[in-house]
Amino acid sequence: MAQATFSIRMDEELKKEFDALCTEFGMNATTAFNVFARAVVRERRIPFEIVSPAAQQNENEKKHSGRTTSAVGKKRKESAQ
Repeated sequence: MAQATFSIRMDEELKKEFDALCTEFGMNATTAFNVFARAVVRERRIPFEIVSPAAQQNENEKKHSGRTTSAVGKKRKESAQ
């Protein structure tokens, strides 16, 4: 199989951390990116969820407001008794 070169730019600190993790996994960055690329091609999707910061913030607010509402409702029930 013919090989092709793929070059990317990333933050230097991110690369150091990524390389260290790859080493812990018993592979190098090239192997990790090949694993990722094969998973994308095989599954025909990015193999993890990608969420915009705004969507993540909205989700967190929904979760937080749900807890607050139920806690207020619980206090109201306890007060009524």
